[in-house]
Amino acid sequence: MSTLRVTAEVLTIHEHPNADALELAQVGLYRAVVAKGAYRTGERAVYIPEQSVLPAGLIEELGLTGRLAGSGSDRVKAVRLRGELSQGIVCRPRALADVDLARAAEEGTDFAEVLGIVKWVPPVPPTMDGDVESAPDLLPWVDIENLQRYPDIFTPGEPVVLTEKLHGSACLLTYVAAEDRVYVSSKGFGAKSLALKEDPRNLYWRAVRGHGVAEAAARLAGHLGARRVGIFGEVYGAGVQDLSYGADGRRETLGYAVFDVSAEIDGEVRWLDAAALLEGELPLVPRLYEGPYDIAKVLETATGRETVSGRDLHLREGVVVRTSTERYSPVTGGRAIAKAVSPAYLTRKGGTEYE
Repeated sequence: MSTLRVTAEVLTIHEHPNADALELAQVGLYRAVVAKGAYRTGERAVYIPEQSVLPAGLIEELGLTGRLAGSGSDRVKAVRLRGELSQGIVCRPRALADVDLARAAEEGTDFAEVLGIVKWVPPVPPTMDGDVESAPDLLPWVDIENLQRYPDIFTPGEPVVLTEKLHGSACLLTYVAAEDRVYVSSKGFGAKSLALKEDPRNLYWRAVRGHGVAEAAARLAGHLGARRVGIFGEVYGAGVQDLSYGADGRRETLGYAVFDVSAEIDGEVRWLDAAALLEGELPLVPRLYEGPYDIAKVLETATGRETVSGRDLHLREGVVVRTSTERYSPVTGGRAIAKAVSPAYLTRKGGTEYE
């Protein structure tokens, strides 16, 4: 999940093809449906992204009472309005009436706290929960920003790799060589440097033991001369999320696929090519494209049908984009990595979003 920032943005206004009283306000590559005439191209407004949870007063002010997602009707989610995908909310809240939005846009000011907006935290089912312990040696995963919000992460033409983004639950494993110790965690617990104590009922430990992930990490540590190795994989199947890829999370062998590897070598944590290190040893997320970066190619590849099951069972969640050679991005302030999500996935009915 990406970080939550509520910022002032420069708008580009487009005609709504199916509604005379509506228009489309573009932020990055996102478009949000707005009332016609409310904004003009070049003006600044506040953009509230998807997965934001809004306070009751702001919901009422924006005229959105009973119209947002979640049990409290307070969560921003992608919707189709008169046939057009609307992602996020464009507005000018009264609380910011005295704020210079042009300056705020230039400085990247975050208004989330001022407006009382928080990031939605998905629920944790019992199979993904458990007793935890402090794990300062756990190698963390990173939040991946959405390419449509930050389209300048990559340079046109630079070599990139697109892998299929799976709708499951992220499993973080760290092997500490000196202690011959394995830590297993979820994305949520991992962000707090907490690991799950081993439990045969726990989803992540079942995946790790069922696929021999700890043994692969130990082998890599020896091969690389690493103090720590992190293997990051997606656990999936029926009972995990609503997209199962033909696997069953309620049975002994869960669906599992590695999407990244990191290693601490000579005191530096490096991100490595999972396919080059683990091909043939552990399941990997499908690699869909390798070649020059082209935003149109990325968005095209993000849509369509999944390739994990080999049976074309359901829609594709999206893709993850990485540079072929790992590099720093000034846009993200970290890795040059991003996701692009399928509109069909965002607007599907009955979807689950467990952490």
